[in-house]
Amino acid sequence: MLRHHRAIGSRLPVRVLCSARSLELLIYRDELMEMAARDLIDVSITLTREAPSSWRGYRGRIGPALLSTTGWATKEEPLTFICGSTAFVETAAAGLVALGHDARRIRTDRFRGTGV
Repeated sequence: MLRHHRAIGSRLPVRVLCSARSLELLIYRDELMEMAARDLIDVSITLTREAPSSWRGYRGRIGPALLSTTGWATKEEPLTFICGSTAFVETAAAGLVALGHDARRIRTDRFRGTGV
C-alpha cells in the first residue's frame, strides 16, 4: 500500500505506527525511514523490548495513549488500516474505538506470528 502511494506520486497524508520488539526486528525499517526522510509518510515507531540507549522513539505496546499521540484526531474521520497478529489487531482496533474512532473506518489484516 505504501509502495503504491509512492509509485503514483500521491500527496495524501499517511501516518504509520510500527511496533517491534527491537529496532533490528522492525520489518521494512530502511524503506520506511527512507520514505519518512523524503516526507512521503509520517512514521512513528515503538519498541516493546530492546531499545538502543540513544533511542528517542516510543517504548512499549500500542494502546489508547500511544494511538491518541500518534494517530489522527477523530474529527478528521481517518480511514485506518491495522495489520498484525490477531491479538495486536484487536488491541489496536479496540483502542481506536475507545478513543472515539468510527469502527466502520477501521480496516484490518491479521496474520500469524513468526515465533521470533
